Amino acid sequence: MKYISTRGRAPELSFEEAMLSGLARDGGLYVPAEIPQMSRADIAALAGLSYEESAFRVMRPFVGDSFTDESFGDIIARAYAGFGHGARAPLVQLAPNHFLLELFHGPTLAFKDFAMQLIGQLFEDALKRRGERVTIVGATSGDTGSAAIEAFRGLDAVDVFILFPYGRVSEVQRRQMTTPAEANVHALAVDGNFDDCQARLKDMFNHFDFRDAVRLAGVNSINWARVLAQVVYYFSSAVSLGAPDRKVSFTVPTGNFGDIFAGYIAKRMGLPIDRLVIATNQNDILHRCLSSGDYRKGDVHASISPSMDIEVSSNFERALFDAYDRDGNAIGQLMDELGQGGFNVSQGALQRLREHFDSGRASEAETLATIAAARKTMGELLCPHSAVGVKVAEEHRDPATPMITLATAHPAKFPDAVEKASGQRPGLPQRMADLYERAERVTRVPNDLAALETHIREKIAS
Repeated sequence: MKYISTRGRAPELSFEEAMLSGLARDGGLYVPAEIPQMSRADIAALAGLSYEESAFRVMRPFVGDSFTDESFGDIIARAYAGFGHGARAPLVQLAPNHFLLELFHGPTLAFKDFAMQLIGQLFEDALKRRGERVTIVGATSGDTGSAAIEAFRGLDAVDVFILFPYGRVSEVQRRQMTTPAEANVHALAVDGNFDDCQARLKDMFNHFDFRDAVRLAGVNSINWARVLAQVVYYFSSAVSLGAPDRKVSFTVPTGNFGDIFAGYIAKRMGLPIDRLVIATNQNDILHRCLSSGDYRKGDVHASISPSMDIEVSSNFERALFDAYDRDGNAIGQLMDELGQGGFNVSQGALQRLREHFDSGRASEAETLATIAAARKTMGELLCPHSAVGVKVAEEHRDPATPMITLATAHPAKFPDAVEKASGQRPGLPQRMADLYERAERVTRVPNDLAALETHIREKIAS
């Protein structure tokens, strides 16, 4: 299995090489050169298996010879051992043919744990085998950072630096990043928004002297292994509802497009997905693009669903790559235009995107109303991101086709918004009950590449 860059000017890499590299050296994102297929029989055979067994069968073809069957199976087992639910990703019925996929039973109460716990174990295995050490730098709008720190803290072969926008994450999200005491993890509060954090991260990857000097690696959703791990729960949930004998649809609250792109990969592999519905909050560049073909950056507005406060959706480049018939030159041109503010998707490419994706948005008022209604009529307490998904799903679902809405975070990660909407303040699970009492360790840094690189070099050397 080989991986190629969306911009067509980087060498092909193995799964392990692509995972450890993160961003391609031509600025593109790695994707599989070919998408492995699962037959109807292969999909049907997932019924009744544990999540770990399904994960092995779905992901194994993408890994190639980077890991043996035995080591890959052990990695998966370790990755999900700390989840708080035996099903790992259980389904809850909200209404006739509408289901909620609970993805918040991992260590940091967010869907990012599915990918990050796995990638932490993959990194540890690969780096020990190679006798190498790397520096991981990540950018987060809230959940990726805490999941990365949880996955990598205390590991011998990794230093981790997480950039998050100062004052633009929830208190629970912040404390999950700033309270771990291990010396190899560092939380950096950047004066800016998430798009600024993401831009500085890409700048570091494109500054090759720095990248090579610190052995830079990335675990944002630009890392293919992150996307791959998320493919699994599309299969596990669809099979629970009757796939491959009937189609299902998914609604995904998303800002950076990685989680819904995983659904697209599942569909390309053969999973009978009818529609993939993109749900955005007021920062709705994805919905605007699918509606008009215009992909143009706007101002980022702080919201009660902060993990979606994004106006540059990095993983959308992967979808565009396929929509443009895998023309790396065309994607490079689009990304250059994005640097100047935005671009128009060609009519043919837009039609190909619309063959797979629908989209919708939820305002702040609509998000709060959905939280209140779900509590009253469904008995379900939703986080604001999941509420965005439920609202958009209700607008798009076909009564004849099961709709699965992804619940991306535990409501306790956003207690103020949930309490405002529902009148009930969600409590943290017992294992995190002392989170507000733990000492914080954080460094505030300017939105400046040189300052960030200097800080990282100094911390690695100390």
